[in-house]
Amino acid sequence: MTQATHPGTTHDPLSSATPLPSWLPGCQNRPPHAKIVATLGPSSDAPDMIARLIAAGVSVFRLNFSHGDLAQQDRRLANIRSAVGLAHRPVAVLGDLQGPKIRVESVPDLHEGGGIIVQPGQDVEFRADCDEAFLNDTTAIFGTTFDRIFYDVDPGQRVLINDGMIRMLAVDRIDGVSLRCRVTVGGRVTSRKGINLPESELKTPGLTDKDWACVEWACANDLDYLALSFVRTADEINQLKERVAELRRDRPVHPGVDPSIPVIAKIEKPEALTNLDAIIAAADGVMVARGDLGVEMDAAQVPVAQKFIVSRCNEMGKPSIVATQMLESMITSATPTRAEASDVANAVFDGADAVMLSGETAVGAHPDLVVETMTRIIRVAEARFDQLPHTPTPGRLEELPYRSSALALGAWHIAEKANVKAVCCWSQRGGMAGYLSATDFRIPIVACTSSDLAARRMALLGGVIPILTDPPTSGTLGEWTEQMEALVQERGLAVDGDSILLIAGKPLGSVTAQDAIALLRVGDPDSGFRPI
Repeated sequence: MTQATHPGTTHDPLSSATPLPSWLPGCQNRPPHAKIVATLGPSSDAPDMIARLIAAGVSVFRLNFSHGDLAQQDRRLANIRSAVGLAHRPVAVLGDLQGPKIRVESVPDLHEGGGIIVQPGQDVEFRADCDEAFLNDTTAIFGTTFDRIFYDVDPGQRVLINDGMIRMLAVDRIDGVSLRCRVTVGGRVTSRKGINLPESELKTPGLTDKDWACVEWACANDLDYLALSFVRTADEINQLKERVAELRRDRPVHPGVDPSIPVIAKIEKPEALTNLDAIIAAADGVMVARGDLGVEMDAAQVPVAQKFIVSRCNEMGKPSIVATQMLESMITSATPTRAEASDVANAVFDGADAVMLSGETAVGAHPDLVVETMTRIIRVAEARFDQLPHTPTPGRLEELPYRSSALALGAWHIAEKANVKAVCCWSQRGGMAGYLSATDFRIPIVACTSSDLAARRMALLGGVIPILTDPPTSGTLGEWTEQMEALVQERGLAVDGDSILLIAGKPLGSVTAQDAIALLRVGDPDSGFRPI
């Protein structure tokens, strides 16, 4: 697919290449705390574009299993790994399972402009034996991917198509055969548009046969995260985790690193909010999937739900992702709306670990410019971090009272009092990096590991800069200290006279808990790794 060109970045006021104003303290060299998740699609899955997206700031690529087949995902994954190898930076891959998503079957172009247009007052019928939509006099007949619609939708309940743009009420049904509805808000119906049933109690499993096939593919291809759609209970997460653990049990990984794949729970149904704490506890992270959530519940409630979900994730020490329509207008436009820029910034202020792009990068006109724009918004928002009230959230300590979590909280207090510019840790399997990220440091967290799997997983964690490296040949903390001092200077994170915090364990590179913390003054020959 030919990539559209966009305005020269040197003159674009929203380009990340444009110098940031001097009145924004600390945003010139400090890398963004919040990470960017970008969805791959026809506009962005070429190797050169993937490389540009990484350079623009993408930390996680999303493969959306709702679109395309596994052969396409094979090609995209190969392109990602080729580009990541050239970038020499750990980047994670997230496989997003479709879940029991209900869609319209094939719709031919029966009206000008494509698809079928339905009008208010018109009857629409869904039929079990319909593979392709057609018109029967004034009634539009559609097939659907979900047979339970002919059993679980009662007369009077709402049936929504295309994210609620088309609305209708169920009139009557013949179990297992058909469902007849009457349109209240009309519009154009095209192939594979989503159907939402916000008032119906659906008797369906959390994962479909297609999902299980995608899970097996993800496990065989060493994906870094799996996202579970339409989560309702913690049991659904546990069911997926059990199967993934079984499939991954014998995968060769670095000793001590969990071979299983972390699961991200997508919150997009009201039932999930009822069971939110149990879902967060069971999951390895949470995505606020505002698209379907905004259809399944009153749109006015979504911003409140977002803040509540992100807050609970912060309190419980789990990473969170805010997703859907963040820079939607940039699918076609070279600049976002002011409301979209505020939306991204507010997700940053709420404490989200990551913000996600969907159609903007999958099918948009200029995916790299979208990522550059999002990176810039994040950096400008985070430049005000130091002026916002901030206290660490020790909720995770209550659940997991291990030495590493206690050390992370202690490190936060030392960093605040000593005006530390960065914290460097050896985090072989990502545990210490996760604790530090959960404690919400507002300074860069440089996390070293010799496990490529752990490094990729850490790419999602807010504030964490994963470094894939072997332990020093001497295995001593002194040699590693010298490496970290050189690295923070090379990356512009600290200069001579600045303080950095070092956290490591013995022997360096092992998976044992970190047990030493030191304060280092950069450029001071008398300052070494002297545990506090």
